[in-house]
Amino acid sequence: MVKRLLAVIGGVAAILAAVMLLRPTSTNPEEARTPWGEPDLQGLWTYEEEIPLQRLARFGNREFLTDEERAAIDKERAEILTRGAEVSDRRYERGTEQDVGGAYNAAIFTTHRPIGRRTSLIVDPPDGQIPPLTPEAQAKRAEIRAFQVALLQATDVCRNNLPGCAGGKYGPPSPRRADAPPHYLTVVGAGGPGGGGGVVNRANGPEDRNLGERCMGAMLPDFGGNTGFMLQIVQSPDSVAIFYDTAQGQGWQRVIPIRDGAHAPAHLRQWWGNSRGRWEGDTLVVDVTNFTPKTYFLGSYENLHLRERWTRLDAATIEYAVTIEDQAVWTRPWTVKQDYRKQDDFQNRIYKEPRCHEGNYGMAALLAGARTEERAFAAGRGPDPATKCNAGCGGFAFGFADTGDESNPLTR
Repeated sequence: MVKRLLAVIGGVAAILAAVMLLRPTSTNPEEARTPWGEPDLQGLWTYEEEIPLQRLARFGNREFLTDEERAAIDKERAEILTRGAEVSDRRYERGTEQDVGGAYNAAIFTTHRPIGRRTSLIVDPPDGQIPPLTPEAQAKRAEIRAFQVALLQATDVCRNNLPGCAGGKYGPPSPRRADAPPHYLTVVGAGGPGGGGGVVNRANGPEDRNLGERCMGAMLPDFGGNTGFMLQIVQSPDSVAIFYDTAQGQGWQRVIPIRDGAHAPAHLRQWWGNSRGRWEGDTLVVDVTNFTPKTYFLGSYENLHLRERWTRLDAATIEYAVTIEDQAVWTRPWTVKQDYRKQDDFQNRIYKEPRCHEGNYGMAALLAGARTEERAFAAGRGPDPATKCNAGCGGFAFGFADTGDESNPLTR
């Protein structure tokens, strides 16, 4: 009887403890502390302003925009998006691969967050740019890019000299179409500003496709994007748990132990890395290592090293700062800062089950379609698949064109 009573009391205590951990955080910054005295980071958070990762060259070493500049950029972006919503024929020539490539994105992105004060999320180096790649990383990026444009060279992308063919030229189908990719492929495009790899214009197998097509495109660090971003933070005396609702439902979570001590052994690799946290005054400092060789962040894989700092500036703001290092990829570490704003815990509930399912059936259908096209061509009933584009074709993305006056003012 006594044992059963103690078990019931213990269960009730556990429930009460959980309720205490999940209670709404105080709106008074002086009271925003946990019952055990640490800064209270709990709740739902997101960023409310759009800031490019890298600074546009025209801003030089300026860290902040004027209010007038912000208003002008917001106005130009709104006008472009409004024209896209009101003018039904604002699109690439109908029937082209670029037209098809832009349909999904242009249909759902008719608004964007307002522009933030910072000219870039990168605060170090002072020029707001990702540091130069090491010679090894440059060579890897060049190998991947050469392979990508080789598989595009017989398509209209190269025939019309579109941005997707930058560094390539139009010609007959490349013999490299039979080659395996030179490196493991991860994200869409040429690998972005940090190098890396993306999909190629071919669907011989899942190895040709990117992680995003399998709903595995979320990464750490995560600076958000055009497809949603929300954090939910829950604390206990010995850990901080963070759920990331990001990238069209590609949700994931991490638990950060709060303790001194070494990371997991080097041979134990985790998709989101191995985190160790500690408090330095009122700042949560997290060291992250032990990523896997398939984890991807702007060209960095298993050698990625993050040093995060989470600081509650006031009742409504957390400053997130992260120093990013990989000596195999960049010539020096670099630092990003981003502010997260508190959201109502009850009006902005989020789903804990990731909802991205496009890759469940899409991959099989894509590969089956590629085999059908190959059979049709062999039978003389269709074009050579090598002349068609299914990756890197260009088009309107997130409501903006990829070049020209209709492109995003934050990228030109």
